[in-house]
Amino acid sequence: MKGIILAGGRGTRLYPNTIAVSKQLLPIYDKPLIYYPLSVLMLANIREILIISTPEDTPNYERLFKDGSRLGLKIDYKVQEKPRGLADAFILGADFIGNDSVCLVLGDNVFYGQSFSFFLSDARKKAEEGGAVIFGYPVANPKEFGVVEFDENNKVISLEEKPENPKSNYAVPGLYFYDNEVVKIAEEIKPSPRGEIEITDINRTYLERDMLNVTLMGRGMAWLDTGSPRGMLKASEFVQTVQDMQGYYISCIEEIAWRMKYISTESLRAIGEELKMTDYGKYLISLSEENK
Repeated sequence: MKGIILAGGRGTRLYPNTIAVSKQLLPIYDKPLIYYPLSVLMLANIREILIISTPEDTPNYERLFKDGSRLGLKIDYKVQEKPRGLADAFILGADFIGNDSVCLVLGDNVFYGQSFSFFLSDARKKAEEGGAVIFGYPVANPKEFGVVEFDENNKVISLEEKPENPKSNYAVPGLYFYDNEVVKIAEEIKPSPRGEIEITDINRTYLERDMLNVTLMGRGMAWLDTGSPRGMLKASEFVQTVQDMQGYYISCIEEIAWRMKYISTESLRAIGEELKMTDYGKYLISLSEENK
């Protein structure tokens, strides 16, 4: 399975913070926002990753991650000249995806929960067997999100985008797993009235084929909003609180690479030494000494 992070857009709701820098490079507490979706793909054991961004911002991601080998990954980059909708990721990434299944995660989504790795593994398996998997997360304000309706057996009945009268309180986060058919489906979808290729239309196509699965995230899972300055601040405070209380870091990509055995203990420590003037670097060093 391949992985795509869509990190385009202008981040206009965060102006003036994002006038000169990509939203996904802004910090959520002690690390760039893009570390969080990247960690999702790594936890799903996806090592070939495509980052899609704007012409202005792509060089900054290349500077941050290079070719990914430092983390035991293979990271490629693709420029999206102008926003054309989330589903455009599959058209831009068609050559990258090849004959594989694919996971798309939006560059501003932050997830946290003890069962998350299980959810990811199960979703990957279902997509590789054929079909698509979306997630449902309970929210207090479903009118502001894409909403999934399902029956007592968690079979998807309908999908709505920011409905006036939501049929459920389960929003669809920016994390999707698809089989290889998604590339062909995306190429055949017509732009919506706002001129974008909508991810909801892709999901509806899978629904019509009876190949759309939903995994519900309930208590114990956190999906954090980063769409506003207040949301960014709250997400940072959440990460700080959990890390201070538990001593473990959230979405530490170097730790994940090490625990997944993508990189050696020596490589982990070397990265930590480069950052030893920070708590983040000291944490990596402490991890490298765990088994001594």
